[in-house]
Amino acid sequence: MATRERVSKKYAKRSTMGEIWHRLKKNKGAMIGLTLVLLIIAIALISSFAFDYDTQVINQNLVNRFQAPSAEHLFGTDDLGRDIMARVLYGARYSLMVGIVAVLIAIIIGVTLGCIAGYVGGPISEIIMRITDIFCSVPTILLAIAIVSAFGVSLTNLMVAVGITSAPQFVRIARASIMTVRNEEYVEAAKAIGMPNWKIVVVHMLPNCISPLIVQATQRVASAIISASSLSFLGLGVPQPAPEWGSMLSSGRNFIRDYSYMTFFPGLAIMLTVLAFNLLGDGVRDAIDPKLKR
Repeated sequence: MATRERVSKKYAKRSTMGEIWHRLKKNKGAMIGLTLVLLIIAIALISSFAFDYDTQVINQNLVNRFQAPSAEHLFGTDDLGRDIMARVLYGARYSLMVGIVAVLIAIIIGVTLGCIAGYVGGPISEIIMRITDIFCSVPTILLAIAIVSAFGVSLTNLMVAVGITSAPQFVRIARASIMTVRNEEYVEAAKAIGMPNWKIVVVHMLPNCISPLIVQATQRVASAIISASSLSFLGLGVPQPAPEWGSMLSSGRNFIRDYSYMTFFPGLAIMLTVLAFNLLGDGVRDAIDPKLKR
């Protein structure tokens, strides 16, 4: 009995966020993912100060082309004599920017439509969900290729394309979450005092549905980075000579037999970044899910 009282007091002292953080810290995979994510963010921030963009990242130096990894060039140089390490580290900002901004675009579009569909219901909900089903029926990479091809190749269009292809998942999650709380007493009370519908959704309903959206957002960043790298690999992403990891893979594939390091290091950067966000997303899911509370 005394043990149970001590346990209950221990949990009572923590806030909701404190309890989530406590359970997240106990997940080794999540902490590894969080450490890697923070390290990648730090690299993206420091790279602009550590390397000169013009001389070390984009300018050609044909005298130094195809140099193997050495003390002078830790990752070697590419076919145009550019330092691969500088390009890989500088390219972190492009992948993180595309991943985060694309997910924000998906959240804005998906949560807005999902809240309308879940709260209003009826024909409006059916129209929104059928359009969502149409988007879900098209492979995401094919849809992204169509969007970028229609509006042109640029960093902005890449983020918009990846964001639009990620939005249907948020529409479904937001709609389902809103429908679970639509008939709660606090919603009926807000309606009774004449509160506007948009305010009921934003102030009262959405905060109670935020947990699955946070989990989905964390996991979608990894998918957005893969999609952006795939489009860049196909020549539809960040235009050259910007050091985006997907475009670096595309440039190095012609020399993969003799100079494999040109594709190894960008590929390793993509793998570690995606792994980090997946580990963090799984940990956040386990920490937020009340069914897993011990």
